[in-house]
Parts: sequence; C-alpha cells; structure tokens
Amino acid sequence: MSSWEQRANYLVTVAQRCLKGHKTFGLCRSHLVKASQISKGTVYNHFPSEADLVVAVATAEFRDFLAQAQEDQKVHPNPLQLFLYHHCWRMREVLCNDRFVISRIMPNTEILEQAGEFYSAAFNKAFADYNDWNQRVMDAIGPVEGYDRGTLVRSFVRGSLINIDDGDTECCDLGVYHQYCYALTQLMGHSDKRIPSRDELGQWLNQMREAA
Repeated sequence: MSSWEQRANYLVTVAQRCLKGHKTFGLCRSHLVKASQISKGTVYNHFPSEADLVVAVATAEFRDFLAQAQEDQKVHPNPLQLFLYHHCWRMREVLCNDRFVISRIMPNTEILEQAGEFYSAAFNKAFADYNDWNQRVMDAIGPVEGYDRGTLVRSFVRGSLINIDDGDTECCDLGVYHQYCYALTQLMGHSDKRIPSRDELGQWLNQMREAA
C-alpha cells in the first residue's frame, strides 16, 4: 500500500471518528484538517470536493460492513443466524459505539454525481458487494416467492437504524434485538424458523463487550 493510500485511509478513519454520535454529516474538509493535523493542501488533494469526502467515508463504511459479515460467517454457519446476528451487530454499533448511520445520506445520486469518478466508482462497488452478500445469504435461507425480499429488507434495515439512532434505547436492551430479529425473519418470509432467544442474544452481547 502506497503512502498516498495509507494517508487516505487515515483521513477516512479520522472522519469516521469525528462523525460518531452525530445525526447529520456535518463534517467538512476544513474540519478534517484540524482533526487529522494534516495540512489543508494535502486534505484537499485527497478530497477535491466535499462530496468526495462524503463518498469516501460511505465507501469505507460499507467495506467495514462486508468485512464484518465475512467474519460473522466463520462463527455462524446457519444462514438465518448469520444474517440476524450480522444485522444485530450493525444495530449494536449504533447503540453502543455511536456509529454514524451512513444510510441517512448514502446512496445518494446527487452526491455521487458531484464526487469524482474514482470515489463514485469505489462506492458503487462497495455498496454492490455488500448488497450481494446480503442477497446470497437470504437466498441460502430459502426461497420465498411473491416479492423482492432484498429491497424490502434493505429499506427496513435502513429505517430501523435511523429510528434507533434517533431514540434513547439502551445499548444492551435485549428486547430491541429480539424484536429486530423477529421483524427481519418475518419480512424475509421465514416466520416458521427459529430466531435467537433473549438468552442467546444476551450471551452474544456479552461476547461483543468482552471482545471490545
């Protein structure tokens, strides 16, 4: 990895840290200069426009989601359990780690059109790769005829993360995770399948806390 790529990754990491706990993407390149202690010229060379910064952060977020999903596969061989625990992880990231909900603003056609070709192409690939993973896991859970489960579930996940971020839910509220698993399973058309119990979700949350 070149020093240019390393610096770009560092700047995106700083941007992600700055966005923690925020409800809007209020971070600008000028803010990133101060937060990163890197010169204005260097930051602006990496991100020629504000849209480039937004898209670069969004790309990193979806790459992170996919990386976590691939790690989750090593632990949960059952596709339904894999899908549910992975999306509970995303919810926990918001509730416990104040992670910015990137789905509030991306994907966004207007922002992508304002960004440079390099950044927009990288985002489109990261977003498509993550959605493909979700679709493959849903296909492995079992076919359900009659509607586009992928689009429905994706919209539900987006809305749920925004709503949970806007509320005052406790990080370890087992009821929230259990209801989330129930709702996802229903939307996928697999109400007959067993979801994680509250006790199992509690054990999972403890493991996440210990690992952190």
